[in-house]
Amino acid sequence: MSENSPLPMRNAVRSVRDAGRTSVLVIGGGVNGISTFRDLALQGVDVVLVERGDFAGGASSASSHMIHGGVRYLENGEFRLVKESVQERNRLLRLAPHFVKPLETTIPIYSTFSGILSAPLRFLTHRSGKPQERGAALIKIGLTLYDTFSRDGGSVPRHRFLGRKKSLAELPSLDADVKYTATYFDASMHDPERLALDVLLDGLAANDSARALNYVEAVGRTADGVTLRDLETGEEFDVAADVVVNASGPWTDLTNAQLGQGTRFMGGTKGSHIVLDNPELLAATRGREIFFEHSDGRIVLIYPLKDRVLVGTTDIDADPSKPALCTEEEVDYFFDLIHHVFPTIDTDREQIVYRFAGIRPLPRHEDTAPGFVSRDYRVEVDRSQSTPIVSLVGGKWTTFRALGESLSTKVLEILGRGRTASTADRPIGGGRGFPTSDAERRAWIRAHLAGAGDRAEVLLARYGTRAAEVWAHIEQDHDAPLADGALSTRELAWMVEQEHVVHLRDVILRRTSLAFTGHASAQVIDELADALADLLDWDADRRHDEAAQMRQELGDRHGVALAS
Repeated sequence: MSENSPLPMRNAVRSVRDAGRTSVLVIGGGVNGISTFRDLALQGVDVVLVERGDFAGGASSASSHMIHGGVRYLENGEFRLVKESVQERNRLLRLAPHFVKPLETTIPIYSTFSGILSAPLRFLTHRSGKPQERGAALIKIGLTLYDTFSRDGGSVPRHRFLGRKKSLAELPSLDADVKYTATYFDASMHDPERLALDVLLDGLAANDSARALNYVEAVGRTADGVTLRDLETGEEFDVAADVVVNASGPWTDLTNAQLGQGTRFMGGTKGSHIVLDNPELLAATRGREIFFEHSDGRIVLIYPLKDRVLVGTTDIDADPSKPALCTEEEVDYFFDLIHHVFPTIDTDREQIVYRFAGIRPLPRHEDTAPGFVSRDYRVEVDRSQSTPIVSLVGGKWTTFRALGESLSTKVLEILGRGRTASTADRPIGGGRGFPTSDAERRAWIRAHLAGAGDRAEVLLARYGTRAAEVWAHIEQDHDAPLADGALSTRELAWMVEQEHVVHLRDVILRRTSLAFTGHASAQVIDELADALADLLDWDADRRHDEAAQMRQELGDRHGVALAS
């Protein structure tokens, strides 16, 4: 992309470079950095967000796709976090109903009293010791406590317990040795990258002085700010700021090192997942998440998403300076746990359409067992130089709104400014006016997507009520299908012009679910590379490199084998 490229992203980079100053510079475009950016923009603060990759392309894209209260955090004694998490879960069900959906969750239980004596010791020491299964009595205590935090005035059903006979009647493929099941409600997040993008777009719309730059990296500290590098052009430029916010997740210490700070805040763990195209396993879940503890004491989950089954997760200490990969040993582990819960269902590697891994942005935990490391967050402030650096330590998807508000409040305090707006009841992006019943859905589509035909449901699922703007854009010119109808030429143009698309991987991995569902074939990659080449003015070499890099990334990082 040239200096004169019409892309909004390039224009934003030039605007920030030419201004040379902002009130707040946020480093890190994961969901927590984005949430902080939106909150500050709503307060009228002049704020710039920079992300060295694509927005929500790091830890935020490698989650379990869950919005949950964290019933297991009760055992850690993190009552404040559980309370905040369930409040934020219930809030997101209201504010982002296009992406956050209720999810019935069932725990298979194999004993009555197991773990009841060791639980207090684990609660006090946060060391796992010898793995011991949690029995029905302990789970009953936990879910009873969870109900007191979680029910949102009674709108969320209480948990329920069933014995073996009724459990197997509801879930016939479940292991016949199960003694009980416990069922409660949490929520799933269907498109985390698009939810983060909606939060970002809301921030940009709220404040004309707000700027968000992807593929721009913080590489050094100046006397009054930060040196940035545009990774698309290689250009470096300085931006002065009154406050710098380091929200780079598991890479917080690495970012601080770039800024001349020697911090040791982080101690993240790797979580891996696989996505299976297994209709029998999909049917066996009956639309529920199956959530349980494996024999090694780690929590695992199996649940349906986009006609696939997501299986995860591991909890292994990880080095953020190295890529996080889902290993063959982890795949074997996942197959073992599936067989444990659904012993009659066959799984094999041919059914894996996608695999992914990420590093949780957890605080340094020394000898605390990974499963007991706090999922809460804290804020560290360094005032040793004229521009304070505020570092975020921790954070999780469920609490991103509350975290962004908390971090923004700290920044406002440093700036000597007060809060003027709240996000507590502010719908997110395409969640505004989203139809929640079948009748409302049909009426909304008739009113806003007339003529879209079969694509209406796809657009509404991908954009929420923003689909009305997208469809209006599509109708303005000739449109042609792409990726077997999953996308179109005009919709792709919308993504480029409005959603900060810079690379082919932005579309395949994050603006759509093509990779996640196993539809990123070699043909689709080439087709989208050709279409983007026209939109982004790529020459033949750039177009070839984008397609080649996409194939390599799918193979090396996501286990997707494509014909060359």
